[in-house]
Amino acid sequence: MSELLANLALGFSVAAHPYNIGFCLLGALVGTLVGVLPGIGTVATVAMLLPITFGLPPVGALIMLAGIYYGAQYGGSTTSVLVNIPGEATSVVTCLGHQMARPGRAGAALAIAAIGSFFAGCVSTVLVAALGVPLTSIALLFGPAEYFSLMVLGLIFAVVLAKGSVLKAIAMILTGLLLSMVGSDLETGAGRMTFDIAELSDGIGFTNVAMGVFGFAEIIRNLEMSQESRDIVKAKIKGLMPTRQDLIDSSGAIARGTILGSLLGILPGGGAVVASFAAYTFEKRISRTPERFGRGAIEGVAAPESANNAAAQTSFIPLLTLGIPPNAVMALMVGAMTIHGIVPGPQVMTKQPELFWGMIASMWLGNLMLIIINLPLVGVWVSLLRVPYRLLYPSIIVFCCIGIYSINNSPTDVVIAAIFGLVGYWLTKHEFEPAPLVLAFVLGPLMEENLRRAMLIARGDATVFATRPISAGLLAVALFLLVLAALPMIRKRRDEVFVE
Repeated sequence: MSELLANLALGFSVAAHPYNIGFCLLGALVGTLVGVLPGIGTVATVAMLLPITFGLPPVGALIMLAGIYYGAQYGGSTTSVLVNIPGEATSVVTCLGHQMARPGRAGAALAIAAIGSFFAGCVSTVLVAALGVPLTSIALLFGPAEYFSLMVLGLIFAVVLAKGSVLKAIAMILTGLLLSMVGSDLETGAGRMTFDIAELSDGIGFTNVAMGVFGFAEIIRNLEMSQESRDIVKAKIKGLMPTRQDLIDSSGAIARGTILGSLLGILPGGGAVVASFAAYTFEKRISRTPERFGRGAIEGVAAPESANNAAAQTSFIPLLTLGIPPNAVMALMVGAMTIHGIVPGPQVMTKQPELFWGMIASMWLGNLMLIIINLPLVGVWVSLLRVPYRLLYPSIIVFCCIGIYSINNSPTDVVIAAIFGLVGYWLTKHEFEPAPLVLAFVLGPLMEENLRRAMLIARGDATVFATRPISAGLLAVALFLLVLAALPMIRKRRDEVFVE
């Protein structure tokens, strides 16, 4: 306990530095803005801002990116409740809170969403701090074989929890792994799949793939849908304080949503989207009056908002302790860490404790900033929805192109990102989920490196993965999950959940 308190004291001393407070506030503001404005998205925004982090100190850059991620969970609830437009995928369920806005109870819905988010954020941050040390000590027992098996399990989780066909998700994983192999061989330096193109000799840049598949593809997709009319709330939002009965009704939902979100956030491939849907479905199932859900039940706002914020925070646990990104945003965080020469994994806590504990302490400060930012500025955020998308997207494209070009001063990088933009658009049109592709692309080099190390240590004996207990256990769980997802009954039920 004394060690944990000492670490937290170190974290707060780092997070309380004026520069880091500024980065945390900037991340919270940008995240809220991203959450409010439909058609941008957290993944696309973090991908766009990756080039900027080159010139920032590592701790400040990661604090800012983390603030954008959990800040977007707050912002997404604002437009979901007020105008029935989810700014974020995690806020789709919260659109049901729009039913509370119609009879004039939007203020209460927004306040409960903010209170639930703040409570969940604080509790899950405690969980991140508490689990950090024991998980890191366990991770230090892992060898190359265990790390390879853990990454396989992470990719299988991404397949099982991805929306749509299991086969399509597996295809995305394999495509991501193939793309990660483009460039020079890790051991021999020989070119692989470069097609004698000099620009590919160093491999495909992570920012090119991420910004293309998420940034450019999202812009193209939204241009196709930009003609939708938006019923903007023009009246001033009043009565932000919920009643005593609202607080009583939502307290249980907030607690249950926090627990469910915290657990699902740790799982690779789960994240905030699955957590918000699961929390809403769970509340509806256990309610004595399920007919109220979808008609303005405050529990239907409290549970998913608490769950998506808790999941956003706990998704940092596998990233910081094991070096495994559980979702697309965390994959981008791995990219940001590697840009600064930081190897994600258990060594981060021992070699760079100021980074690990500084990020955790900044989450508390960020959650406090977000509740102060969100409620008073509701009117400002909603007014931003009046900006036509036709004016918004050219500036986003220009910003993306400048960011990509600035990394290597290479116009080829911009062309590659544009190609991936078209690929990403095609994937979404044909119901392929791009997130598993990016996860596999990030994990590919790490998987290959650990596979080769394990085989060298075992002198070419492939049974090493089955004879080491931890590795065998992880692979067994992965195989079990894959078989389970392929069973007709489970597959049908899984599709029903995603449709709902």
